[in-house]
Amino acid sequence: MAEDMLKLLCSTAKLDRDKGLQQLQEFLKKQNVDDVREFENKLVDLMSDGDSTWEKKHGSLMAAKTIMDSQHFSTEYGNRVLQKSLILLDDKEYRVRISAGEVIGSLCRTAGADIYKQAREKVLTGIRENLERQPLDGETGDDRCQQERLMEKLVPGSIPPSPPPSPPVSPLPAGQQRRRNSAEQIFHDTAGWKSLETWMKCLQAAIEGCGPSFNSFVDQELLDLIFAALVHTNRFVRETGYYVCSSLVDSGPKETKEDEGQVEDNAIYRHGDQFSEYLGKGLADNWSQVRLASSVATRKFLMNLSAEEAREKYYSCLLPRMCLNRYYVAEGVRIYSQETWKLITHGVGKSLVEKYIKNVVEFYIAQTEADNHAVREAACACIAELGSKVEKTLVSPNIPQLLAALVVCFNDDSWPVRDAACVACGNFVKCFPEESRGTMPELYPLFFSNLEDNIPSVRQGAALALAHVVQAYGEESLSVILPKLRAGLEGVEHQAACVEKYGGLDKGPATYGVVKHLRDNDMELHTDQQMYSCGSLAPKMGRGSRGGGCMDHKFRKPPEPWEMADGCVHLLAELSPQQPHHQKLAELLPVMSQTADRHHYTQHVAFLETVCKQIPNIAKGLGKRAFKPHLEQFMDSLFYSLSCDNILTSTAASQCLSQLSAFLGPSILRGRVEQHNPRYLEQLNQVAGPPVIM
Repeated sequence: MAEDMLKLLCSTAKLDRDKGLQQLQEFLKKQNVDDVREFENKLVDLMSDGDSTWEKKHGSLMAAKTIMDSQHFSTEYGNRVLQKSLILLDDKEYRVRISAGEVIGSLCRTAGADIYKQAREKVLTGIRENLERQPLDGETGDDRCQQERLMEKLVPGSIPPSPPPSPPVSPLPAGQQRRRNSAEQIFHDTAGWKSLETWMKCLQAAIEGCGPSFNSFVDQELLDLIFAALVHTNRFVRETGYYVCSSLVDSGPKETKEDEGQVEDNAIYRHGDQFSEYLGKGLADNWSQVRLASSVATRKFLMNLSAEEAREKYYSCLLPRMCLNRYYVAEGVRIYSQETWKLITHGVGKSLVEKYIKNVVEFYIAQTEADNHAVREAACACIAELGSKVEKTLVSPNIPQLLAALVVCFNDDSWPVRDAACVACGNFVKCFPEESRGTMPELYPLFFSNLEDNIPSVRQGAALALAHVVQAYGEESLSVILPKLRAGLEGVEHQAACVEKYGGLDKGPATYGVVKHLRDNDMELHTDQQMYSCGSLAPKMGRGSRGGGCMDHKFRKPPEPWEMADGCVHLLAELSPQQPHHQKLAELLPVMSQTADRHHYTQHVAFLETVCKQIPNIAKGLGKRAFKPHLEQFMDSLFYSLSCDNILTSTAASQCLSQLSAFLGPSILRGRVEQHNPRYLEQLNQVAGPPVIM
């Protein structure tokens, strides 16, 4: 049985190795000590054999870990396995190195912290020696080949096909040199970093294995080594470093009710200021994976302090970052941060934000200047939350700085950032009308620019923001907005008959919220352009310039007249609930109906979809008395939409008629339809059902 089991553990197929581990677990339960010792010796021989394949090493290590976890091993065997595992931490196969670290962690768990004391110097030296990558000229083997392949792809001709000749090579042109430098940066930021990650994971396994007994090994030397990984140029190293940090902060002695707040014996909290500083860096990292790893470490760091007084010492640094990550685009970071916020604040998060308002405002403004557009978007959402939820007297002194930051984001390359900035500005104007009044001449053109944006959700956000402006300033703002609204609706008559919805842009999905130009043979589209990174949500995407305005950005095409009209319909729907303006808004319904009757352009079905969706909202906002006189003007457009081939438009028309029937009354709607055009009754019956005969 032992021979068959050993054969499975050494198999090249992972399924066989897993099956061998299952058999080993049964073997340990049934066999006597001598049989187990004999099997242990065979495993050690496999680890020691330099000719063993990586599968044999991996299988023997996983088998050794299973034996450690069952605690069926002698002290002598544990020491032998420890020495072999330390050697295999330098193996060229990643899976072997990971398994060796897991074995050391299991040894620490079962045999105690003395195991880490024996392995400490080796592990820390391994981390220290692998923290820095050699430059390109000093690399050999796979690392050099990998980097050269990346550079050759990004900068053709920059890497010679053979060893460089003895005469000095002439320098590359400036453009190629910049791209070569960028390629080096991408490589260093994303490529694997020799054995550093596995050495770090080995340290993490040892920390988790030792548990609270690891507290005595925490000193400044260890912390300096871990903190160096937390600010490393490579994101995988930083991510692993924060998970090590998470295990480290969780290994300290846990507080009890009797010694609540007494953390003198906990080495982690003796160095708490350093931990909070580096955790803050991770919570603001450009890479989502690093933010998540830091969020895990931050939660454990704060949760292990049961006393609120002990936590508050670190709130000025950590609280603003935790608060912002609740709106971060990456779902994992956002959901985890929201859960952490509930666990840490216990329902008094608003009070804590108010207490540390200065730190919060400074961090939010700084994040609007981040390279990562996802961070800027989250910062805009958080600034909007400040205006609507936090005590106004605390926010009011910071309005000029916050609005200035939002105006810059209003000009961003990324449309989600522009949208978030637009909505945030609308909230601020509504909540702080007097403080915002001086910024309105600058904001109105930006609001109107978003109202005609190519992205539908941006137009909707602009409509909502302008409705907030009208709530704040009433007739003063309405005198500016209504002429723009009327002109936008009437402008459809100038819409070109045949124009592609996104002419001049790539037909594929937008990359990271940026609409892409069509690929063609124009070298300017491919030379000295931005490079995008999947892991960091395009951190190099440029921020806007306050002097340029949204429409100056190269990622946007000029708006079409129908897009402005579409935004105006959304705006009319958002304004309709404001009762003081019902009469002036109702006067625009004939203009809107005339615009809906224009079918000479390709995108008229998209515009009609918006009209059908918003007519019920406009009717409810204005009320029956103001809306009913204009109902028949929309009949032809509604039934045209109902019968068109576009499924989205026909569905919107069907839902529109159903909602109007419920709002006005089935008999009233049927009577109006019959009066306007009896032939529409058959279509109405299919939507609202036949008339009920009493």
